[in-house]
Amino acid sequence: MKKINIILLITVIGTFLSCKKFLDVVPDNVATIDYAFNLRSSAEKYLFTCYSYMPANGHFNTNPGFSSADEIWYPNPPVDVSTNFFSIAQGLQNVANPFGNFWSGSRGGKALFRGIRDCNIFLENIHKVEEMEIWEKERWSAEVKFLKAYYHFYLLRMYGPIPLVKENLPIAASPATVQVHREPVDSCVNYIVQLLDEAFDNPNLPENVTGTESSELGRITKGIVKALKAKVLVTAASPLFNGNSEYIDFKDKQGVQLFSNAYDPKKWERAAQACKEAIDYCHSQGAKLSTFQGAATYVTNDTIRKQLEIRTAITIRDANPEVIWANTSSRADVNMQRWSIPIIATGATSGSGPKGILAPTLKMAEMFYTEHGLPINSDRTWDYAGRYELKTAQEKDRFYVKLDSNTVKLHFDREPRFYASIGFDRGIWFGNWINNNDITKPLNFVQARASEISARQGISNYSITGYWIKKLVNIETFGAADGNVVNNTVTYPWPEIRLSDLYLMYAEALNEVSGYSTDATHYLNLVRARAGIPSVEEAWDRFSTQPGYYNDKGNLRKIIHHERAIELAFEGQRFWDLRRWKEAHKDLNQPVKGWDITQKSANSFYRSVLLYNQYFTMKEYLWPIELGEMQINKNLVQNPGW
Repeated sequence: MKKINIILLITVIGTFLSCKKFLDVVPDNVATIDYAFNLRSSAEKYLFTCYSYMPANGHFNTNPGFSSADEIWYPNPPVDVSTNFFSIAQGLQNVANPFGNFWSGSRGGKALFRGIRDCNIFLENIHKVEEMEIWEKERWSAEVKFLKAYYHFYLLRMYGPIPLVKENLPIAASPATVQVHREPVDSCVNYIVQLLDEAFDNPNLPENVTGTESSELGRITKGIVKALKAKVLVTAASPLFNGNSEYIDFKDKQGVQLFSNAYDPKKWERAAQACKEAIDYCHSQGAKLSTFQGAATYVTNDTIRKQLEIRTAITIRDANPEVIWANTSSRADVNMQRWSIPIIATGATSGSGPKGILAPTLKMAEMFYTEHGLPINSDRTWDYAGRYELKTAQEKDRFYVKLDSNTVKLHFDREPRFYASIGFDRGIWFGNWINNNDITKPLNFVQARASEISARQGISNYSITGYWIKKLVNIETFGAADGNVVNNTVTYPWPEIRLSDLYLMYAEALNEVSGYSTDATHYLNLVRARAGIPSVEEAWDRFSTQPGYYNDKGNLRKIIHHERAIELAFEGQRFWDLRRWKEAHKDLNQPVKGWDITQKSANSFYRSVLLYNQYFTMKEYLWPIELGEMQINKNLVQNPGW
């Protein structure tokens, strides 16, 4: 490990060189630890340096989960987007120069071990600051302990067993000491949880923060700590890390078993308890599923209001009651939103207007439920076999599809989250677009067929699938008179953890502990109610081809997994879920498809075309450690298959 294996003196110099924009230096321009913690102001800069290693999940180029699975696709070769994480989706990961290298920091990955070491430096020195009150030192220490835990967890999710950097090595450390070993997964989890418990138990860590992004929003709170602990333990209880037979022979060079040999049901019990504690605590601090508050500025009806309610659960700018952890240092800015929007208005240009490059796959369009809250192949009232046939929009459809226009049956009679999340040919795009917020006026709609306004205009700036992401666009982001959006984008902090995520994790854990129960479906149904669909029980008993399907533990597991894929779509969560469930080798070994965007007629446009044959191998469940790191540290063992 390049950075872990060098002595602290080099570590300190490297740390300060990389962070000099945050830190002042002594007159001879040689930064020192003592000087960094001499004043409150310089210590605060070091605190923000510890925060600076947070993965930037609010941008498609820097969120490893966003482009690495099967939710969105790009043209080949991609234009105007980074290929780092998209290359993982294409099965191009490698050991020589890995994509998304968060171990040592390259190809889209931040150097998280370096971040952990900076956290250690902070924790070892914050007590030296004389002009600070003890309570403030303690608060900052609790925040940094959380960050240290989070960085370890982020690495664990990627690489499995990792070295635990509990404290920095002394300057006089021997060469043998710096040749660290990877620790067993269970040891990693226990240490991460220990750090989180210590952070939460610190009485000086605030229960919540108030204000806007310019003040303290985004700083760590007790609720964030509880929520991350729940996510850590749910991950640890999941099949990838809990009794995974694929890794039964995975040992370090001392013969230590790095994965537990047997499935442990108590891990799910521990996870369920952590989820319940997190939910109860967050409820006590006012967390709730978001409801739409903007009716005064929009002329809407119940149909449109429900769609806006779903969208604003993600995109509210300040004080969103559903977002437990809002990452204000990584915002869904003009790039994330502009790259999601199709050109709708005459006069828009790809130079300063919508680009529409982030293209949901046909698989994701089919993932969303019917209006009855069921998979499209399980609803006996829905024409699954005829889903690619054309249908004309009637009056009852006019708030989903342009009245009297033709599109495929796939786009009719779907759940509200479908219409709130995905834009499609002839689909209504409601929001503050050219200040058109009035349902009594002609509604904006997408025109995606060849030579039409939303279609491909050149070598870039188009959707390769014929779909667009509506969910991530703030409803107040609007087009000017010429249809361009660059100066009219309303940004928002990226939601790292939402309450609906916690609800679904708790439902999952309860089902794994004891199978179907009304306790498990209660939290599942809270999410479904906000989505505007019936409860699990009502949906399957009244409208499905298999009444009572949910009573079986395995079937309810599939329902919960499906619900997470829909509720958290395009948030970078599915990538990690498929891995922890050990389902990626099934779901990511399928053809990636979209519509034939080169065609002008509806009959020809709505013909599914193959974009890529995804191929996922078992070794890809864990990231490869860069070959150079293995050569430096002879005690490291490579992940299986690499």
